[in-house]
Amino acid sequence: MAYAAGVDVGSTQTKAVVVDENGAIIGKAVIDTGANVVSAAEKAFLLALQAGGVLEEQVGYIVGTGYGRYRVTFGDSQVTEISCHARGAARMFPGSRTVLDMGGQDTKAIRVKPNGEVTDFCMNDKCAAGTGRFLEAAAFALSIPLGDLGDIALHADKPVSISTTCTVFAESEVLSWLGKGKKVEDILMGVHRSIASRSIGLLRRVGIVEQVTFTGGVTRNPAMVEVLNQALGLQMNVGEQAHFMGALGAALFALDHIADSRRPLGAKEA
Repeated sequence: MAYAAGVDVGSTQTKAVVVDENGAIIGKAVIDTGANVVSAAEKAFLLALQAGGVLEEQVGYIVGTGYGRYRVTFGDSQVTEISCHARGAARMFPGSRTVLDMGGQDTKAIRVKPNGEVTDFCMNDKCAAGTGRFLEAAAFALSIPLGDLGDIALHADKPVSISTTCTVFAESEVLSWLGKGKKVEDILMGVHRSIASRSIGLLRRVGIVEQVTFTGGVTRNPAMVEVLNQALGLQMNVGEQAHFMGALGAALFALDHIADSRRPLGAKEA
């Protein structure tokens, strides 16, 4: 059996997925990207192989994606993260027609066809205000672990209004509210609502068509999921593999290459 792999090198974390001939995930891994992007890609790939009990020589094709996709030096080709998140979302949630991918440095709104093909997309254009980086700035300002922000924000009673549109000034505004005696949970909910508002704006630019699928590392933040659901007036698709959606899409594109190489010359895809 030939396996396929996708490696998604993000600004904050690098994800790798190995799939079998049916596109089922066999192994996956996620690590911090760090300063050495090439090393992160290699390590994540090897850890995914290990998790799936797959040998490197059994992998027939590897696709790199993410901002560091060209640093996947052992890969066979590269595909943009927009295409990969759309493809992965359509695989995990076949009803996906709109995808919101929220990463460390950017957020993307994507319209997709039933087969995962991208029909339209747009990205945030105001610093990193509507991204995971904004959350990191708040976590740093309040000396709270990033992974705890969502749970704390859900206890808010009177969320504050965060007005800054730039991550550079987010820390100052957070500290300003803290100095005024506002509760940490109310400040954090204000941060989440600010990010959600910018994300909704992106989605409206491409057109919000159900089903909406949420992908990227911020999907693990429960407050962000809840705030977005409330703002949209619907329940987004958020699965256990949401963090790996880009890597999964890359692996599926890799699987296409394997299938194409096996197809007799002149034969058409069914």
